[in-house]
Amino acid sequence: MKNEIHRTVLDNGIVVLASENPAADIIAARVFLRAGSRWVQPEQAGLCHLLSAVITKGTDRLSSLEIAERVESVGARLSADTTTDYFLVSLKTVSADFDDILELAGELLRSPTFPEAEVELERRIAISAIRSQREQPFAIAFEQLRHAMYGEHPYAFSPLGTEATMSQLTRNELEQFHKTYFRPDNVVISIAGRIAVEDAIEAIDRVFGDWKAPATPLPTLNVPPITTQPISALTPQDTQQSVIMLGYLAPAVKKPDYAAMKLLNTYLGNGLSSRLFVELREKRGLAYDVSALYATRLEEAQFVTYMGTAPENTATAFEGLRTEVERLTSIHLDEDELQACKNKMLGQYALGKQTNSQIAQVLGWYEILGLGIDFDREFQEEIAAVTTSQAREAARKYFIEPYISLVGPEAAIADLGAAAVC
Repeated sequence: MKNEIHRTVLDNGIVVLASENPAADIIAARVFLRAGSRWVQPEQAGLCHLLSAVITKGTDRLSSLEIAERVESVGARLSADTTTDYFLVSLKTVSADFDDILELAGELLRSPTFPEAEVELERRIAISAIRSQREQPFAIAFEQLRHAMYGEHPYAFSPLGTEATMSQLTRNELEQFHKTYFRPDNVVISIAGRIAVEDAIEAIDRVFGDWKAPATPLPTLNVPPITTQPISALTPQDTQQSVIMLGYLAPAVKKPDYAAMKLLNTYLGNGLSSRLFVELREKRGLAYDVSALYATRLEEAQFVTYMGTAPENTATAFEGLRTEVERLTSIHLDEDELQACKNKMLGQYALGKQTNSQIAQVLGWYEILGLGIDFDREFQEEIAAVTTSQAREAARKYFIEPYISLVGPEAAIADLGAAAVC
């Protein structure tokens, strides 16, 4: 990043990252906690989502309406979200209002009341979203792929949980999770914008400095190992298209092959010039939509290639998709292809760090994952250093036997034959 990053640790354990960027009169901050859905038991799936939805709905001093009015009256933004690997509170405001909005964010984090009426409202909204996903072929396919790949591991579950788990969550469970994990020695706060580094640190210390960590240590995180075997999951559904997904367990962010696999993801499925798009959609006309994704995770991640196709093309499209992935295990990308992938990826990476919000997000994200602020530079160096041989070896290591997820008309799925069904 072009702006110097300063890292400090407050006396209570809060890690503060600050980057002064005076280009615009905006300050953005991100408060990260090691408290995502990875920390939730399967029977409580959806708890972190519900917590993120209600943490802004009331404090010891303020009602939901009063909180909303304080934010909206100055045109600021304040929200909460959760992922598998962390919980996040985000804020953005002009510099003149930063202290007030930061103080409000601190109050939400430290003394939420989780009003019962708000909990019930957000629960109903979440259940409605879960039911809606059951009508979306892509969501169905991705859900069954996650379960096939991760079994009982927390990564198997949607952030929303299931209708059964969401229906059973209680306000007391929200309070207990908050009491356990919302503590200063479990927090990273990143700030970017028109504020001097020393002023940013002083503001954080003023709002959060008297927050004391309890004497009891954080619970030890125990999650089941990922020990599943590739299988096929098929769901017949009366739809206008078939959704095909191939999943491969791929390296976590701290593993040596991470950069090579990121490049292979770019090569296969990133944009209109990607291999899958050109070969399967443009040349062969098999795909309505085709792409690849490879999420950054603390533990083994999903490398997924997917496409939507006409039901009568399901078997042909499946073979085409699988062939394109497995092709990478037997060929070397030529130097021009590899360099084009590097240029595309590094260019998009740079564009993803232009605004104060993006800078604060990237800084805090790397820190909460345990990568450190130097990872921004190290990642770009690792991408630039990947060779064609390393790319092929990574493909050989991870693109072995895919997990298969299919959603589409029963006749179309049946046409695949026994080859796609374990």
